[in-house]
Amino acid sequence: MTSSAVSAPKAVFLDIDGTYADRGTVPPEHRDAVRAAREAGHKVFLCTGRPLSLIFPQMLEAGFDGIVAAAGAHVTVGGTVLQDLRFPRDLASRTLAVLDAHHGVYWLETPDATYAHQFAVDTVDDHMPDHLKRADEHGKARAQVLSHLTIVDDLHQVSIGKVTVMHADIPLAEVAAQVGPDLGVIESSIPGMGDRAGELYMAQVHKATGIEAVIAHLGMSREDVIAFGDGPNDIEMVEFAGVGVAIEGSRDELLAVADRTCPGPEQAGLASAFAELGLIPR
Repeated sequence: MTSSAVSAPKAVFLDIDGTYADRGTVPPEHRDAVRAAREAGHKVFLCTGRPLSLIFPQMLEAGFDGIVAAAGAHVTVGGTVLQDLRFPRDLASRTLAVLDAHHGVYWLETPDATYAHQFAVDTVDDHMPDHLKRADEHGKARAQVLSHLTIVDDLHQVSIGKVTVMHADIPLAEVAAQVGPDLGVIESSIPGMGDRAGELYMAQVHKATGIEAVIAHLGMSREDVIAFGDGPNDIEMVEFAGVGVAIEGSRDELLAVADRTCPGPEQAGLASAFAELGLIPR
């Protein structure tokens, strides 16, 4: 990575899992880098697949100018909601019908809460790789998410922003195909989960569309955007950005659209990348 100078204020967008945080834990160097970048006049946002309801306090300690959540479906800047997109009723009904027909273990994400059947909580461990069940950081991150699920009997009453699927009896791409072209699908980024787990979302809604809402509100352009990510749901964001940064070791599809790379959170990679991009003093 070569050094670079940034003179004008930038809008910086950070994926959480595997980029800003490591299994839910934010390195102190990352918090310091975010604070320093904002003090230097840049705008810094979280840009995550997580809904607001699963963004935990320790992830917000640095202070941010806004959040692109649910992979672009929910967008806030300075406490103002710019975008809150939900599944149309017919799409939601078709999605749940297909998931239930194939014994789906899933939860429904909204800004206020994340909802699941008791069946999902009772059976999710049957489909988890062993590394997520251990009493280490992987296991703590899993337990934290499960502890924040709201159990309801009738999921059809939930206004869905996005769906996380931990298991279905058929590949998730086939679930999406049975629902129709207005449903997008992305395989899980969790190692070992396989092709029957991942996320279902409204087609044409992704992190880059959320970023577009932010920069339109701020009067900035895509050339002003610096984006960092590590997963398949970061491809549109990294490709859209004026400077797209992929975490080292990311999938080839993401690396192919990135302008540069940086180390992951286990090495506090954002801190060095912020300095090299001129966002903070060296």
